[in-house]
Amino acid sequence: MAKSLIKLLRIGGNIRSPLFRVTGAVHNNIFNLGTVHIPNNNSSIFRMFSDAKAPSSDDQLPEEPKVEDSVVVEKLDSLHIMTIGINRPAKRNSVNTATAENLKLAFQDFESDDDMYCCVLHGLGGTFCAGYDLEELAELEDNLANKIAEILMDQGPMGPTKMALSKPVIAAIDGYCVAGGLEMALMCDLRVVEENAKLGFLNRRFGVPLIDGGTVRLPELIGLSRAMDLILTGRLLEPKEALDWGLANRVVATGTVFGQAVNLAKELVKFPQECLKVDRESALNATFSAKNMESAMEFESQNAVAVLTTEAIQGAKKFEAGLGRGGKFNMGSLKPKEDWEQELEEMKKQKNQTK
Repeated sequence: MAKSLIKLLRIGGNIRSPLFRVTGAVHNNIFNLGTVHIPNNNSSIFRMFSDAKAPSSDDQLPEEPKVEDSVVVEKLDSLHIMTIGINRPAKRNSVNTATAENLKLAFQDFESDDDMYCCVLHGLGGTFCAGYDLEELAELEDNLANKIAEILMDQGPMGPTKMALSKPVIAAIDGYCVAGGLEMALMCDLRVVEENAKLGFLNRRFGVPLIDGGTVRLPELIGLSRAMDLILTGRLLEPKEALDWGLANRVVATGTVFGQAVNLAKELVKFPQECLKVDRESALNATFSAKNMESAMEFESQNAVAVLTTEAIQGAKKFEAGLGRGGKFNMGSLKPKEDWEQELEEMKKQKNQTK
């Protein structure tokens, strides 16, 4: 565990020095972290894992990181969880072209890694993501048409928002989650939100349209009327209202969102994964692709066939053996019965037959 917690990788494949080093352990199935050790040269880049106070808005922001450091990937191998962190705190984690490309590469790595079952997307420095970098957009005026065409043909401006992922992603939202940042959160399957976070489409004020799936995903998540409220007014949504609307799945205390999101990911990775992915795919198909109820039901049935002959049978055997009852759960494979257990069962059968 200790090794996996400090293994921070840079997009591009080279191991880089960690932004911080943490020590801690897992107790009673809760992800508890102890001390956070911050090197002097990264003194203002940190993530709060405990109930300590979050950094205030008056705290000095770090210098803009190098391009290759703008996305930090961590693989918790023993947990089968991958974390992807946006690392541009000086820009409130707004995404420029290079960062968008790094995010896309990070999610491609997640999708192709069979040992990673779930991903947690977060932002470093107290902000999830403030959307696309408008300063870069302003500088593109002379070549804007070509740049937009280049981005739209390959991907969304934010990077991974048009990818069809087969595994769940959880957004750990703190600080500002606005404009393209909110669109990226909508791409995720679940959203864990800190109690003082701010969500909304602030791009409305600047005439920047939603082109990373916001107008597609949001109405399906919370309904057209509420989606229009956010899209047209550009107002900020408080976490409690976001929870009531179904936009947020969990609202947690300030400074705890990353740990809470990892704990939620741990809940997902302990289940049989093929079944989980099949049901997830069927739900997405019914929501976004199916023409009608009949086609959605047909897709669900055909999609589940393979799992019925593998994980479903294994799960039924576990249930028969007493596993999973009373709220208990065990992902381990069934232990073969000892010789004496088999003999005892045979004796019981013979006894019942003679009665």
